[in-house]
Formats: sequence, structure tokens, C-alpha cells
Amino acid sequence: MEIKGLGQLLAALAAALFLRVVAAGAGPALLPPAEDDEGEDLEAGGVRPVTIRWARVTCALKNKRGDVARFLLSNLSGEAKPGRLLALMGPSGSGKTTLLNVLAGQLAASPSLHLSGFLYVNGQPMSQGGYKIAYVRQEDIFFSQLTVRETLSLAAELQLPDTMSPERKEKYVNDLLFRLGLVNSADSIVGDAKVRGISGGEKKRLSLACELIASPSVIFADEPTTGLDAFQAEKVMETLRQLAEDGHTVICSIHQPRGSVYSKFDDIVLLSEGEVVYMGPAKEEPLKYFASLGYQCPDHENPAEFLADLISTDYSSAESVQSSQKRIENLIDDFANKVLITEFNSPVTQSEGSEFSTKLAQKSTSKQRRGWWRQFHLLFKRAWMQAFRDGPTNKVRARMSVASAIIFGSVFWRMGKTQTSIQDRMGLLQVAAINTAMAALTKTVGVFPKERAIVDRERAKGSYALGPYLSSKLLAEIPIGAAFPLMFGSILYPMAKLHPTISRFAKFCGIVTVESFAASAMGLTVGAIAPTTEAAMALGPSLMTVFIVFGGYYVNPDNTPVIFRWIPKASLIRWAFQGLCINEFKGLQFEHQHSYDVQTGEQALERFSLGGIRIADTLVAQGRILMFWYWMTYLLLKKNRARYQQLLPPSEEDQSKQQTE
Repeated sequence: MEIKGLGQLLAALAAALFLRVVAAGAGPALLPPAEDDEGEDLEAGGVRPVTIRWARVTCALKNKRGDVARFLLSNLSGEAKPGRLLALMGPSGSGKTTLLNVLAGQLAASPSLHLSGFLYVNGQPMSQGGYKIAYVRQEDIFFSQLTVRETLSLAAELQLPDTMSPERKEKYVNDLLFRLGLVNSADSIVGDAKVRGISGGEKKRLSLACELIASPSVIFADEPTTGLDAFQAEKVMETLRQLAEDGHTVICSIHQPRGSVYSKFDDIVLLSEGEVVYMGPAKEEPLKYFASLGYQCPDHENPAEFLADLISTDYSSAESVQSSQKRIENLIDDFANKVLITEFNSPVTQSEGSEFSTKLAQKSTSKQRRGWWRQFHLLFKRAWMQAFRDGPTNKVRARMSVASAIIFGSVFWRMGKTQTSIQDRMGLLQVAAINTAMAALTKTVGVFPKERAIVDRERAKGSYALGPYLSSKLLAEIPIGAAFPLMFGSILYPMAKLHPTISRFAKFCGIVTVESFAASAMGLTVGAIAPTTEAAMALGPSLMTVFIVFGGYYVNPDNTPVIFRWIPKASLIRWAFQGLCINEFKGLQFEHQHSYDVQTGEQALERFSLGGIRIADTLVAQGRILMFWYWMTYLLLKKNRARYQQLLPPSEEDQSKQQTE
């Protein structure tokens, strides 16, 4: 009867948590399923041409007093056309990545930045989100246990309109695999540092494929060749070149490409210290331009290396620093005087392209969100595959569970019922609670920060809401998450000769399993707070140490200072330890010789201030803690969405400051 009631309680807790997350699953506004005509365009592979023009773009870094410390970008103007590959080149710190992020609307917001200028799409002032873009970052992060095809198919299911049939979606995915040269590796897992998967170049092309699902008009790539060997770098750039030929507007930042990569550029913008040194056609045109200024490119030298050396400061000596900086200043002035850069200050006439841009912007705000259950189903499928296929992690966790159970079982081997065994039992149950919680916590904080980066990226594209994501993650990880505490308890329990009944063993395993889930939920919150995996690995155990101190063994709850009495109530270690103690000591009879000896388990519980409640009460408390950490994770992920710097129109004050600088 007691076991049945425990099962009903656990079921009620799970249902309550699930409904809580579902009810909170409103999440941020998402991009809706595309309309039927858009689905037809996607299937046909059509690209709507977009010309991007920018003028007087200035990005200034301010000091604490609000004064301009230096300019990251200074009065830049330019143009990127459909069907052409534009490369932003320059030395480190020249502003190429900053300009790329400004054009893509991806410059991280900061109170120390001031961003101003004009940005036009097909001749019309652009409002954020007015056209579809693809942004390929330097880091290629994926769910490591999914294959290339599964990664792309799930991304397609989350982004493509529901009106498209499964056959059309499959054909679209196969076309993307073919276009990006991923057919041969389609059924290979993506892999990570622990499991060998596809190559770095294939990961970069997979990133492109995932971004191309929505058929964007503009593709931004932040240093797409970073970390790749010469062969893979050239294949990636060839892919970008082909995408430009297909009608996309392609803009990439690149540091110092090899000659064969440089030859694929249609246009280049050379930047130095945030200012334009050259902008125009690539290949031979910049060499002719600089030759006219007296800087001849030597024969058989890589043009990209020549240009990079020409616009870089030479720090080999004080004289070389002065001469190179003077040369760069002259080159900036020469280009500013030679080329007439149109300032887009006057009202722009409405063109066919701008009409399309307006239509696209209106269309993007009128769509409705994809169904909650559809999102949940797809995310549950992905979380399930990732959890069960992660062989290296699961093997390590299994080995650690078995090893720790054997070690603890050997230390506390076949405990009797003497007076000294009371302390031994308390110690064993405490280390069992600590071991279970720490194992679940460290696994989660070691993985979730990277997964959060994927989730933030996909939510930015409007693929799904937080409610379906957290619900699917919780339910998909229940079987694999429960396996390790059960494995630990199945070995430890008989070795230590704890209360030898099936019902007590079942309750022992149930308590440590619920504790494991609560610790994992806490790990999610830590991963949502910490900016990196390293920070999460430092913060998580530190927080758990506080809960261990107030876990009921080291400090008696009745002796806890008033100011800290809330900590034991929030400590998952305390509730797990108390539940394990009640399960173990209730009904035990100890050997005794003196009247002051502890004769029963109930007396031991009262002496340690652990009695007075039921096991069900400790499980309810752990369930509340689990729900609290999941709720905190939801709020943190919702609040910490990426925010981007707003592009403001230039003011007269900005212009005067810039001229003063």
C-alpha cells in the first residue's frame, strides 16, 4: 500500500511539473510557418535578390564618462549586390567583424557602444527583420550524436512551413546536401571532441546548410575559413562562391586568404583601423589601384598577402610603426578623395525591390507560431537520440556509478546493528546522497552551456519556444538519467547490508533517482547563468558545497543559525539524506548494553533531528526543488536572449565628434 502511494505521488509530481512548464510555454514571439507560396519558392530553390547599401556607419567605443574613447568603425559606406561575393578584409582589429555584425544586425548590445548610420535594403530604409538572412558564425556547434542528415532534417522540420508535404521537405533536404557537397557524409554523425565525426570543413558547410533552409536572400559568414586546412578552406569558399552565383548576396569577413581563395571574391572592402582603404572589384582592380599610388605588387606574390601587409602596422621597430601608420593614413585619405561615396541622406524613391522588402517585412509580422505539440515532438525526438547515442558519456557515467558503489560498499561492508553502526549508516547515506547529486550536476553543467548556444541560435531564428524545449528535454532524459542511480543503488544496497526488504530497496532507489533529477535541474540553471562551460564547472560544485554543509549530517537542523535556516529547506542533499535515513532507520533495532544507548532507529532519527516526517514529504520537497530549478532555467533563458545594438541615424553631434577625432 505504501509503495502504491509512493508511485502515485511521483506520478503526480511529474504531471504537475509537466503542466507547469506547458503553461509557461508561451515563450518569446517566433517566426511563423511560411505561407504556401513561400513553400513553393523554397522547393524551387528561388532566391529573391537583395541589394544592401550602408552609409555613414560609425561605431564608437565610449569610456565611463561617456566620451568617445576610439572609433571601431568610422563613417563607412558601401554596397553589397546579389550574385556577388563580397569579402571584408583587414588585419586584426580593423573592424571587419564589427562591420559584418552591423550589416547582419548581430552586433551585441553594450552601453559602452554608440552605433549610427543608414542601412538600406533594395533602396528602402531597413527595419530590423525586414529580410531573411543567414549568419554563419565561426563556431560550428551541433548536437554531436545526430547525423548530418538528421541535423538538417530536424532543422527543416522546425523551420519549413507545415503546408509542405514530408516528400517535398525530404527532397529539399536532399537538394541542400547535394548543393553543399555533404552527400557522402550525410549518414555520419557530426561528432565532437569526444567522438570523431565529420571534418571541420564539412561542419562549416553543414552550418551553411542549416542557415539556407529558409532560403535567405543574404548570407553573412564570419571568418568561415578559421581553423580549417587549405583544402577545406577552399572548399568552403567555393561553396560560398556557388551560393553567390545562385543569386544570394554573400558577405564574409576574412583575415588573410590564400591566392586561390582570393580569386573567388567578386568585391572586397579593405579596412584598417575602422576606415576604408579600398572598396570595389576584387582580383586585379585593387592591385592596379595601389600601383597607381606607387605600391606595386611583386610578381608571383599572393595578392591577398600583399594587400594585408600594405594596410597593416609594422611593429618591428619605432620607425616602422610611424612609417606604416603614415602610409595607412595616406591610403585612407587617397581613397576618400578619389572615390565619390554617395550619402543616402535624401528620401529614397520606392522601387520594385523596396516594395518587395516592405511586403516581406509585413509578411514576417503577420504569421502565427508553429503548434506547441509539433515543436515538442520534434525536440523530444532530438533529445532522445542525443541522450541515448552519447556512448562515451554514458559509459563514463556507468563506470563511475559502478566504481563508486563498489568503493562505498567495500568501506561500509555488511554493516551490523551495533551502536557504532549508527554513525556508519549515517555516513554511508550522506555520501550516497552527495555522490548522486554531484554526478548528475557535473554531467549537466559540462554539457548544457554548449547546448544553450545551439538553443539561443535556433530560438533567434524562431524555430521553437522554451516550453516545448524544456519539457522535451526533461522527459527524454528520464530513462537514461534514472539508469545510473538505479545501477548505483543495486550494487551498494546489498554490499552494505542496508535494510533487507524489497520495499525499502525500491524506496532507496526512488529517493536517489528523484535527487538525481533535481541535481540535473540545478545544473541547467547553473548552465543558464554561466557564460562558459568552465565558469559553470566552477559555479556548480561551489553551490552544491553549500547544500552539502547544510545537508543534515554536518550541521544539525535545530542548531542552524536563524539567518541560514532557509538553506536546509532548499538543499536537495538534505531532503535526500533525510528520506534515506527514514527509509533505513525506521523499524531497526540496535544492540545495546546501557540505558542511554540508542535502541531503535526512531531514537536515532530523533537524536539527529531527522524524524517527524514521512518519506513522501521528502520526495515532495525534492519535487518542489526540481520544479524551482526548471522554472529558474526557463526565466533565465527567456531573459538572457541575445540583444543587439540599435542602428541610430547620425546626429550633428556625432559628426562633429568624428571630425574632431
